[in-house]
Amino acid sequence: MNRRTLLVTAGWLGAAVLAVLVGLTGVRLIGAGLTSPESRPRSAAEVAEDLRSLPSPSPSATRTPTPTASQAVGSPRGRTFPTRGGTVVARCATGGPEIVTMSPAPGFALHERERSEGEFRSTSDNHDRVKFRIACSAGTPSLQLRGD
Repeated sequence: MNRRTLLVTAGWLGAAVLAVLVGLTGVRLIGAGLTSPESRPRSAAEVAEDLRSLPSPSPSATRTPTPTASQAVGSPRGRTFPTRGGTVVARCATGGPEIVTMSPAPGFALHERERSEGEFRSTSDNHDRVKFRIACSAGTPSLQLRGD
C-alpha cells in the first residue's frame, strides 16, 4: 500500500467513526426526552383526578346550537349510496335531486357527473361502468342504477 491509499483509507475510517458517534449521541438525546418520567403513561386514577379538577361547563356551553341554514328544519336530507363503482352522496334540494359528492372505489374513476346523474368507470376496462340517476320521493333521495 502506498502512502496516499493509506491516508484515504484512514480518512474514510475517521469519517465513519465520527458519523456513528454523532448518530449515537443524537439518538441518546432524543431518547432521553421520549423516556423521561414526564412522558410516561398516566394511570386511570390520575386521569380521573385531572378530570375532577376541571371546572364544570357553563350552561351556555352545553346548550344545543342553533341550526345553520343548511341544517334548518325542512332542509334537504342527504343520503349515502354505496355502489360497486364507488360511493355517492345525494340530496333532494329545492331544484330537485342533486349529487353532493362522488368517490370512486379502488379500480374505478369518476367519468361523468351532472346534477342528478353520474357514472363510474373501471380504470382497467373502460366498458365496466356503473351509471346511476338520483330521484327524489317525499324529500328523500334514492339511487337508480341505469344500463348502458
